[in-house]
Amino acid sequence: MPKPVKRVDASRSRRPATPRLERDEKSSILRDVGALVRSERARRGMTRRALAEACQTSERYLAQIESGAGNPSVLVLDAIARVFGLTAADLMPAGEAFRRLRNLPQGKLAALMRAVETGASANRARRIALVGLRGAGKSTLGTALAERLACPFIEIDKMIEREHGAPVATLFEVYGQGTFRRYERECLQRIVAEFDAGVIATAGGIVADDGTFSQLLDQAHVIWLQASPAEHMRRVMEQGDFRPMSHNRDAMNDLVAILDARAADYGRAHARLDTSGKDVATCLEELAPIATRLFG
Repeated sequence: MPKPVKRVDASRSRRPATPRLERDEKSSILRDVGALVRSERARRGMTRRALAEACQTSERYLAQIESGAGNPSVLVLDAIARVFGLTAADLMPAGEAFRRLRNLPQGKLAALMRAVETGASANRARRIALVGLRGAGKSTLGTALAERLACPFIEIDKMIEREHGAPVATLFEVYGQGTFRRYERECLQRIVAEFDAGVIATAGGIVADDGTFSQLLDQAHVIWLQASPAEHMRRVMEQGDFRPMSHNRDAMNDLVAILDARAADYGRAHARLDTSGKDVATCLEELAPIATRLFG
């Protein structure tokens, strides 16, 4: 069990509103990047699915990038460029700053990108956050991984339940999703303030709040635990939770729809592991090296 954490003032971490001009400029850059990715993919006759699989990201997230709605990380942009046989600078829009980047020797550009990612990685310290739907294995694998790494295991849902004295389902029903997401955000802020190392199991819907999920991506190494819809359902019911099927003949269709809707957001994770058809020991042996690699 993690040691008690101190409350922090959530208002301290609030970022000032982004000026409209800055937002418009950012949107323009993202549209330009998306257009370049889409153009390069079309030149090669690649389907979006094929590119997504090759660069290890989700097809929906790639669609968001190509439309200008998704903000690709340095690593994702580099992975896409490598599939095309290009450098990340080749996927950057016109402009003086980007022109200078494109004119850098490839070795210097690669070093710069590594430095950017190293800085981001330092901010994440040695925190691993597991995301995914119920039944993906976050609690089971999170506990085992924390033991393997000799660090605390923190389950955000359990932390919220202890602090507010009610099950998550009740908190949702009584106070609504907005309040629960606030509880979730405050817990994450306290975890980051207290722990430089730890394995964090998140709620499946953490991606519903872009601000909280963006904070998680900035402050932890995020791993998406994937599983097939049938596997999710089987595991949840084996745990004794029959709510997904209770009075709902369309439960499986609903689950498929949720997975599809969240795939783009889960795809923003720094790494992923498909747990379908694997036992805990096998998954742990695959997960531990992923965590070690993310630590750098």
